[in-house]
Amino acid sequence: MVEIGTTGVPEISADWYQDIVDVAADSPQPVQWFAAHFTEGAILLLGALLLVAALVRLRGGPRDRAFALVSPVPVVLAYACSEWLKTVVDEDRPCRAATRAIIAGTCPPHGDWSFPSNHSTIAGALAVATLLLSRRLGLVALPLAALAAFSRTFVGVHYPHDVAAGVLLGAVVVLVLLPALARPAAEVLRRRSGADRPVPDTLAGPTRR
Repeated sequence: MVEIGTTGVPEISADWYQDIVDVAADSPQPVQWFAAHFTEGAILLLGALLLVAALVRLRGGPRDRAFALVSPVPVVLAYACSEWLKTVVDEDRPCRAATRAIIAGTCPPHGDWSFPSNHSTIAGALAVATLLLSRRLGLVALPLAALAAFSRTFVGVHYPHDVAAGVLLGAVVVLVLLPALARPAAEVLRRRSGADRPVPDTLAGPTRR
């Protein structure tokens, strides 16, 4: 193990981090600029994909509508879990020990811990939520989330294990909670649909033709 701050960091992750930031530092300026701005744009695009998938599912039955309506909830909960884990692990940012300047420019302040990566958690959660709503859009979202996660190491602010744990956390939270939350929501929607149906007037007798 390589000790960084107060937290043990897997040596292989520290080695990979150094190799990646070395490649990033030697990359052309346009590549560095793109990488520095890619994560935020990718998160926005993943959010847009989830929105499109949800709008399509809203046209379906109660189960489809339930999945669409509750899909943002596990994404938010995944982010909350990543924030909580940061306070438990207290892993310092790798850019504090980096031997070369990072693409991100500045290292996040002390107390903004590294494990797991919030951006990677959100990316993984959005991608899996999109996949559960639409397989076609999900197949676009998954590689985009992977690139968004990798970019956090490329710009120098996270170890590889930070981003891997973040993606896994986001994916697992959504896989577990989205179906669990959608079931009762679908039942509520079914009941409301049944209540909204007009009651036949049985006292009026058969309709004459």
